[in-house]
Amino acid sequence: MGYSSLKECVLDLERNGHLVRVTEEVDPYLEMAEIQRRVYAVKGPAVYFENVKGCRFPAVCNLFGTVERCRFIFRDSLERVQKIVRLKADPSSFWRTPFSFATAPFTASKSLPRRVSEGSVLERNTTIDQLPQIQNWPDDGGPFITLGQVYTEHPDKGSVMHSNLGIYRVQLAGNRYQAGREVGLHYQTHRGIGVHHAAAIRRGESLKASIFVGGPPAHTFAAVMPLPEGLAELLFAGMLGGRRFRYTLRDGFVISTDADFCITGTIDPKKTLPEGPFGDHLGYYSLTHDFPVLEVQRVHHRKDAIWPFTVVGRPPQEDTSFGQLIHEITQPMVPVRLPGVKAIHAVDAAGVHPLLLAIGSERYVPYGERIPQEILTMANTLLGFGQCSLAKYLFITAGEDNSDLDVHQIEKFLGHALERVDWTRDLHFQTRTTIDTLDYSGTGLNAGSKLVIAAAGNKKRELARTIPENFTLPGGYSTCALAMPGVVAVQGPPFSDYDKADIQLHAFTSFLDERCNLEGIALIVLVDDAEFTAGNLRNFLWVTFTRSNPSHDVHGVGSFIEHKHWGCRKSLIIDARLKSHHAPPLIEDPEVTKKVDALATKGKSLYGIL
Repeated sequence: MGYSSLKECVLDLERNGHLVRVTEEVDPYLEMAEIQRRVYAVKGPAVYFENVKGCRFPAVCNLFGTVERCRFIFRDSLERVQKIVRLKADPSSFWRTPFSFATAPFTASKSLPRRVSEGSVLERNTTIDQLPQIQNWPDDGGPFITLGQVYTEHPDKGSVMHSNLGIYRVQLAGNRYQAGREVGLHYQTHRGIGVHHAAAIRRGESLKASIFVGGPPAHTFAAVMPLPEGLAELLFAGMLGGRRFRYTLRDGFVISTDADFCITGTIDPKKTLPEGPFGDHLGYYSLTHDFPVLEVQRVHHRKDAIWPFTVVGRPPQEDTSFGQLIHEITQPMVPVRLPGVKAIHAVDAAGVHPLLLAIGSERYVPYGERIPQEILTMANTLLGFGQCSLAKYLFITAGEDNSDLDVHQIEKFLGHALERVDWTRDLHFQTRTTIDTLDYSGTGLNAGSKLVIAAAGNKKRELARTIPENFTLPGGYSTCALAMPGVVAVQGPPFSDYDKADIQLHAFTSFLDERCNLEGIALIVLVDDAEFTAGNLRNFLWVTFTRSNPSHDVHGVGSFIEHKHWGCRKSLIIDARLKSHHAPPLIEDPEVTKKVDALATKGKSLYGIL
């Protein structure tokens, strides 16, 4: 629907039973975040906080808590946007069904950003300390903006059509920031804002930035949409929102006039300060590192402003809905942008970037045994494509082996791959390369390794559905449990350091090789808690792929190196124990949990929801 404001969206959700009001005073320190997480977990409604402790602004969360609610919010425009994407993917489809695409040219032409002279966001001014100081996790470095749409322009080009609008976290207070004068700005190096910042540094000048908070929901979604570099998110916001993105200029800054809040300021090309920690989407804290600083100039807001926020943590969380909707919109473009690739899926339960699943075409040498060849070229393309380049483990299979294979049926997909993979041949490492900034399993910030596991052809094994009778463990290894067919979680001794671990793993693999029946066991995951890891698929994915660095933590029974190629003749082993350099996992404060429990009792606002 073409909402002109966040308030309009909130009222529409309330009228249609998609929103609950919390009338009690709620603390922005941990309490609001826990409410959001728990309401999201039960697929509950959006939550509107009327009374935020210590703040005059109301707040709202869980707007995008379910894909169904996302579709409801964009019900008048989503289909039109999908048609444009399909038309872009296959222009000939227009001539096959011209009437179904009749509105597409008008949708695009009416989505151009529109400059205006005034706007509601300019009605009032405030200061950083008066904004909701929401802290999500106990060890966070301070309060953060979690749905801030950070706007910058390329210094060499300077126009809204050469701009970047992205959701980057903003630390409002704490650490060494000058209170009310400076805020921390965290972004990853590959983001569009990074290109703009690099250009500003080259020119030796500050980069102007505007942080929009709130406004029509389409603006928030556009800021997370993985658009090609050079395509303005403002254009997509107009298409999805059914309303042109309205902006004006004040003191040389671009202002979104439909936003609820707008913070303007400059990024000094030479200044960085410690930012974080911050409870992040892998389920761990991202630690304190130096990041750019925004020197705040002004804070504008509407007179009826509402502060939207979200919480990230161990997935799934609200950002999962963004991912699902992005997939629905962009899926037709996959075979166009990635020739031969039929489907991709960044697995949310594994923290998104650590695990990528893909299906490709294996057409090379159409006679004889099918082995991974063409899909290896696709794997290289995937690891150089947009956010897929952050993938740490990539499983890619040949679509010809099973036409019904679905990357979103994760256990079936992994089972299919593990039945066919040849561990002596099909492991392809990239070492000393870049990984997700938020992933601390590697050797340093942004530093780690990648592993492509390619599977094609006939089955090479039947996956065990029970642990073999003579699968015994050496001393120090206490428990084993079947995580899924062919995969065993083994509880090992606590990890100390890699030198000792290499000695341990050599002894462990030798023991398995000499004494155990490994038939049907394709993968062994070494963990701190086998029962937890094998408890469900979500736990297995999270533990295995967020706590391991392929170059350091992948081992195997009967391993060998042949002309710089590493492989193993029996089971593959992933050491997914927690290491000393890993970031700590996110844990709720039990006292805050009790307070939220009280809001769910009879007569309270969340009764019947939690």
